[in-house]
Amino acid sequence: CSAVSGFKNMVQGDIKDVFLNTNEFADLHTIIYDGDTYEDIPIVITGVTEKSRRKVVRDHGDRIQGFYMVTTVIHVAVSDLNGVVPEKGMKIQINDGNFFDQYTIVSCNNDLGMLRIELEAIDE
Repeated sequence: CSAVSGFKNMVQGDIKDVFLNTNEFADLHTIIYDGDTYEDIPIVITGVTEKSRRKVVRDHGDRIQGFYMVTTVIHVAVSDLNGVVPEKGMKIQINDGNFFDQYTIVSCNNDLGMLRIELEAIDE
């Protein structure tokens, strides 16, 4: 049991010291979720590229001109959200400079204290 406990503690340290290190991979952002604001927490944002954009299609097959579905993934420590694990279908806002982008949560996986949250937003 102590080997498993030691491994989990090591992973917890790596989350902050390596992957969410703002000198390496992460940037500080403010997240608003379910009425709570989490200011200046380290997150890694991936997947916001032109390749991730695709036309939004209506149920009856017509394309909506000029709108795209943007998919992105963020990685954040559960501890930075005070233990909150965001739920599928809920809205989340993430600042991009002085502005906040609003997303819908597609999925959220908790792996040893690191959240991988897949998000979608409609963009023009």
